[in-house]
Amino acid sequence: MQARDTLLSCRRDRISAILCGILAFSLSAVAWGRTLEFEFDAGGFSAPASLTNNYWGLRLDSPGPTVYFSESDDGCELSESEVVGTTGMGFFDDPYDIDAVVVRDREWVSEDCDGEYVLMEDTYDWYAQDDEGNVWYMGEYTIAWDDEEDCLTPAGSWKAGSDGAEPGVVKLADPRRGVSYQQEYYEDEAEDMAKVLRLNARVSIKYSDYTGCLLTKEYTPLERGQIEHKYYCPVTPGDPGLVLVNEFSGKTKRVEYVGSTRPAGSYPMAFPTGDLCEE
Repeated sequence: MQARDTLLSCRRDRISAILCGILAFSLSAVAWGRTLEFEFDAGGFSAPASLTNNYWGLRLDSPGPTVYFSESDDGCELSESEVVGTTGMGFFDDPYDIDAVVVRDREWVSEDCDGEYVLMEDTYDWYAQDDEGNVWYMGEYTIAWDDEEDCLTPAGSWKAGSDGAEPGVVKLADPRRGVSYQQEYYEDEAEDMAKVLRLNARVSIKYSDYTGCLLTKEYTPLERGQIEHKYYCPVTPGDPGLVLVNEFSGKTKRVEYVGSTRPAGSYPMAFPTGDLCEE
């Protein structure tokens, strides 16, 4: 808006049109590259478990899990996200005493895409919505299978308010094109960032067609070159919010929402072994 007003003013004065054009371009560039800074205030969460953000579908009243599937040259992957309760129900200690929603995420891999899957990751994330409508990421506890070392690792786990970790915002109350924001921060372990690219994207997947979707670019300075484009579409009953992820890291992988039921196959609830990796 500021850049447009500057250009309108310039048209009234042809002599300074070139200079004004440069200024307007500079103002637009600043707006596009802006990083939002949030101050976390535990007192600003009067109903933290009421996740009403228009692009966020993981809610206490969700009818079931959200299931995503991808197939590539490296095999087939299936992930499942499901709300299991709140921190106030005994799921993890919360240093801020905020009753955050707890989501369990599990990921299975089938190298030959033959329906025989292996559990690769089991994670509990917790989220809370502030009074302005921003959805905050409060931490995660994850266990993942290290295929190279044949052991289990909790690397990447963090909890806001503990060991220098800070909460971040995963979904903005009022997303604006071009703004960036910190989604999580635990130094050298979890430092995800996001940037709003579009607010009117169209998405066509096997499950359904969507319009008016939010497109974000998500990345981390800890893994250069690893980028995800995520499409969050306005939530209606039964929809997950997030419907499509395109991952770019050498190869492109398309991860689609497929519904609330896993495709046919074997999905073990246990990891291949219970041994922890050596530090």
